[in-house]
Amino acid sequence: MNWYFAALNKYADFSGRARRREYWTFTIVNVVLIIVGVIVDNVVGTIVFDGPFGYLSLAIIIATIIPGLAVTVRRLHDSGKSGWYYLLSFIPYAGGILMLVMMLLDSEPNENQYGLDPKADERGGIFNLNG
Repeated sequence: MNWYFAALNKYADFSGRARRREYWTFTIVNVVLIIVGVIVDNVVGTIVFDGPFGYLSLAIIIATIIPGLAVTVRRLHDSGKSGWYYLLSFIPYAGGILMLVMMLLDSEPNENQYGLDPKADERGGIFNLNG
């Protein structure tokens, strides 16, 4: 859960790098929260526009759009790619597959143009003073 809150704390920070763990934790927790929101909306009866989503699930989605976009851009940076690669996700079918592959790629092992390696302290490269 710490990785989820780390992504939320960087709410609109599109610079730097995000590890796979941070990205996937944020994504999985968001999916679970939205599913719980949909269930609660259906039980309580707060459905909007005859769809599965209600006020709670829509609030969760709206609240996490910007942090989700930011963590995705930072994840692309971590694998050495520009944040503009996010636009590939708008290509039907192939774009989603390409983005999935890029989100699964490992980090660049050293500092790149987007910042220091977030795994460097685990690899023994940089001593982490922030704990």
